Amino acid sequence: MVRMAQNILTEAERQANWRLLFDGKTLDGWKTTGQPEGWVVFDEAIMCTVRRGGYLYTEEQFEDFDLFLEFRLAPRTNSGVFVRWSDLRDPVNTGIEIQILDSYGTDVLTTHTCGAIYDMVAPSEHAFKPAGEWNQMLITCCGPLISVTLNGKKIAEMDVDRWTQPGLNPDGTKNKFAYAWADMPRKGHIGLQDHGGVIWYRNIKLRPL
Repeated sequence: MVRMAQNILTEAERQANWRLLFDGKTLDGWKTTGQPEGWVVFDEAIMCTVRRGGYLYTEEQFEDFDLFLEFRLAPRTNSGVFVRWSDLRDPVNTGIEIQILDSYGTDVLTTHTCGAIYDMVAPSEHAFKPAGEWNQMLITCCGPLISVTLNGKKIAEMDVDRWTQPGLNPDGTKNKFAYAWADMPRKGHIGLQDHGGVIWYRNIKLRPL
């Protein structure tokens, strides 16, 4: 079997202004909030080694964009992709998290299911593959609108302008956040979360909008 090359751009992607955020060899352009050995490059992927790596984040900040990546996780792993993370000291309250969780085979869709906009918007359907298989995720941030597409299915959308009160979703349910998302900066870092499980990320690319 011929292995397909990873972490490269096609000519069409280059023409469409996509850029790689991960070169497949190094963590250039990324930093960690925890122990450096907690995040390594292994087999052309960024790997969380569960050694207190904290969050891995881009040194650069982004505002409006399409973010594409692939991820694979070990059974029972919990992680997340953070966007528009504005305060490196407080990822939970200043970065919007797209949930990554081994929720394959569960019946209930919640704001903690894989692909959810964490604690705010549940996915519309289960699109996550079994643990050990690669998944493709596209996150779009454009003005107040954030959407999540998982394995080709658009499953979650959010208009941050509707989140006008701290700790409260527009439908009246509670969330864990200290600030109203409508008032938060719309430019920030992209982050990957170590939440105590092994996970791999690759083909991380971004297109400014």
